Amino acid sequence: MEINYRPITASDLHFLKELYRNTREEELNAAGWNELQKEKFIEFQFNAQHSHYINTFEHIDFLIIEFRKTDIGRLYLWKTDNQIRILDISLLEKYRCRKIGTNIINALINEANQTGKRLNLHVNKNNPALKLYERLGFQKKEETEIDYFMERLPNITA
Repeated sequence: MEINYRPITASDLHFLKELYRNTREEELNAAGWNELQKEKFIEFQFNAQHSHYINTFEHIDFLIIEFRKTDIGRLYLWKTDNQIRILDISLLEKYRCRKIGTNIINALINEANQTGKRLNLHVNKNNPALKLYERLGFQKKEETEIDYFMERLPNITA
C-alpha cells in the first residue's frame, strides 16, 4: 500500500482544519447550527487542540498522511524512551474502511516491537476504530466517561 508521511507545514493548516471538520461532521449536523457557527466552532476547537498538543508534549511528530501522493489524513505521534503515543490519527471519510488505518497501526506496532516500546492511545468510546484497536491487541487500561486509554505491549522476539 502506497502510504507516505511528511511533516506538516504552515501551508497545511487549511487541509488540517478541513480534516478536523470532516471527523466532526456528524456532531456538527446534530447541533443544528448554521454554517458560520459550524466554522467558528471548528476553528476554535482545532486551534485549542493544536495548542494543547504543542504545550503538553515535547518533540511531537506532526505528520500528514499521504496515499498515492494525495493528502488524506494526519498522524500525530509522541515518542519517549519507553512509549509511542498516538496522539491523533485521522483520515478523510472517503479513505476510511479501506485498510489504510490498519496498515498505519500495524507499521507502528512493528516499530514498537522493534524498539521494545509500548504503543498507546486514547480513543472515544463511540469511535468505530475501537474495534480495530482491540483486534490488533490493544488493551483498555483506563476509562473516563467518554474515552479509553489503550495500550499494546511490545512483542519482543529474540
